[in-house]
Amino acid sequence: MLDIGYYTSEALTLLQALIGIPSISREEEAAADFLQNYIEETGIMTGRSGNNIWCISPMFNTQRPTILLNSHIDTVKPVNGWRKQPFTPKMENGKLYGLGSNDAGASLVSLFQAYRYLCATEQNYNLIFLASCEEEVSGKNGIESVLPQLPPITLGVVGEPTEMNPAIAEKGLMVLDVTARGKAGHAAREEGDNAIYKVLSDIEWFRTFRFPKESSLLGPVKMSVTQINAGTQHNVVPDICTFVVDIRSNEFYSNEELFKEITSHISCEAKARSFRLNSSRIDINHPFVQRAVELGKTPFGSPTLSDQALMPFPSVKIGPGKSSRSHTADEYIMVAEIEEAIGNYISILDGLKL
Repeated sequence: MLDIGYYTSEALTLLQALIGIPSISREEEAAADFLQNYIEETGIMTGRSGNNIWCISPMFNTQRPTILLNSHIDTVKPVNGWRKQPFTPKMENGKLYGLGSNDAGASLVSLFQAYRYLCATEQNYNLIFLASCEEEVSGKNGIESVLPQLPPITLGVVGEPTEMNPAIAEKGLMVLDVTARGKAGHAAREEGDNAIYKVLSDIEWFRTFRFPKESSLLGPVKMSVTQINAGTQHNVVPDICTFVVDIRSNEFYSNEELFKEITSHISCEAKARSFRLNSSRIDINHPFVQRAVELGKTPFGSPTLSDQALMPFPSVKIGPGKSSRSHTADEYIMVAEIEEAIGNYISILDGLKL
């Protein structure tokens, strides 16, 4: 019989400990060490690669599908404005304050407790729990480095703050560095070839162009010019001008497809920092999603990026907390949200058939 109070208490104890161990992206070793020791003290064997920790359900059967339960241990740096101590967990009026409490510590500890319960019961699938690093920076030493070391995965469940509603689609990300080259000259004379003027038409194109395929869940592809740089001083015609474009893709376009279309329209030189972070989507009729709907949850499309973008298999993003609390001062999670999450994860996964 499920003792939700016990698992909630265990989750809170673990989360408080993790809040107290700074784990900013690429600096997660101490938190990974603690988490690995905690898991092994519960009698569960672990695997480790860098600062990524995982465990595989006992009696693993290659003939069964495998579900990955994943969330991340890293956090962003504390923003300005904290009135409480970001690395000192504080319970107050049913809230647990601390950096990473909402994003995504609550998901991490809730998924692990669900993993513990489900591994003690007979299921039609294998389970893998993975606590990954470098999620906040989409680092190559995070989940991308671990997946090749794991058995083939049928479904990924990604713990991020969604108020336990399933995000069945997620926007991708591509960042472009665009460069125009001119010729330097004295601004007082008709000299040079101004590189700033060369970017104006391209910037206007990024502002006004609309890709034709729009998603019912994610909307259109969104392109935003977010940085621009040119010139050395007021009286020198600049010979180079660069700008940055943030592109959020929907599931109808791969980043490579978007890049090919963009470069056919602009005159400046464009380079993509990466094509790795593509949009994702899972069928609304997937058994996991339908179980969530039966619990009263509402599927939606998420504009924010997660490690889903690096998963080459169907995945769904779902976890306790609110996205609006992430990366903010005095970040917190409600104790009741953790209790609900553990119960929901177990209700959805217990007896699930893929």
